[in-house]
Amino acid sequence: MSDVTVIGLGAMGGAIARALLQKGFRVTVWNRSGVKTEPFVKEGAVLAPTAAAAVSASTVSIVCVSDYRTSYEILDTEEVRAALSGRILVQLSTGSPQQARDNEAWARKHSADYLDGAIAASPIQMGRPEATIFTSGSFAAFQQSEPFLKALAGNVPYYGEQVSAASSIDLAFLSYLFGSYIGFFHAARILESDGLRVDDFGSMIAHISPMIGQVLKYESEVIQTEAYDHPQSSLHMSMVTVELLMEQAREAGMNNKFPAFAQSLFKKAVDAGYGEEEVAALIKIMR
Repeated sequence: MSDVTVIGLGAMGGAIARALLQKGFRVTVWNRSGVKTEPFVKEGAVLAPTAAAAVSASTVSIVCVSDYRTSYEILDTEEVRAALSGRILVQLSTGSPQQARDNEAWARKHSADYLDGAIAASPIQMGRPEATIFTSGSFAAFQQSEPFLKALAGNVPYYGEQVSAASSIDLAFLSYLFGSYIGFFHAARILESDGLRVDDFGSMIAHISPMIGQVLKYESEVIQTEAYDHPQSSLHMSMVTVELLMEQAREAGMNNKFPAFAQSLFKKAVDAGYGEEEVAALIKIMR
């Protein structure tokens, strides 16, 4: 028996297998393309001849492929379903909250314990303290998988037995991240339009990130408690800023898609009568 099995040796799956090997675990691997397994066998992994044999080799199997559809193509066979009985399946492939619910039901149907996970890190960060893996699902599965997951990431929060939680939190994080990307790239165009350095601005943002985090923490508490009535920053005040962004884009002759989108949301909120409320009241028109 191996300590753990890794199914899928793409960029992320391969990084997972390598990190586990480097931490001294006995690792069985399987991949649809046999060529990708060769470097890991040289590093000490055991190559399983089939996906079913890979699942049989360990109590815990970690699956990390491109998506849940690919995962089902690998796992939803008579041989693998039989091998899963009494074992733990840790799903680290990319998926939606509903896909996590469906996968848990499928695993339970075949007598496997299930943990859903979402990786908030790049492949080169696997095995490092800065990596995060969000998890949810069976607590027993989490307990038995925890040593392997903590070998992969310094931060492995468990969000309870609601199996969709990890995926929802991951998507919420990505929504914040991609929104930040778009805002930052528009900021870069503002700087370029006035001959200023983008990298200096990036350094400044890194420096003040803790303060930004505190602002967002405050807004999250406002939303959670629905306490919009005593604003530190009202929707009206924010609307003034958005209109300045529109004016700057006009003056500079640059793309205004980002501020125009923001303006449409803020205007809708102000027209709905939320102008004197905390800026977090914007969420009311997004529900």
